[in-house]
Amino acid sequence: MTKSEFVDQVADRAGLSKKDAADAVDAVLETIEGALKRGSEVVFSGFGKFSVADRGAREGRNPATGEKIQIAASRVPKFTAGAALKKAVK
Repeated sequence: MTKSEFVDQVADRAGLSKKDAADAVDAVLETIEGALKRGSEVVFSGFGKFSVADRGAREGRNPATGEKIQIAASRVPKFTAGAALKKAVK
């Protein structure tokens, strides 16, 4: 599902115009992004939790040449599904 398809479904289910639904979806995504940038977690009970994980520096290999390379430490977004979401997908 693309973002535009998602916006269309939100508009239909909430009885909003597509512009209002797009604005609402953008606001939710920007709010989650802002919280993760600050290092906070975003928890939707039953749905899941968005958080930030730290990845340590490690050694990797260039697949084309086989040469060893150093991969820098980084922070990555992480999503953990909640019990209700897991049950719904099962």
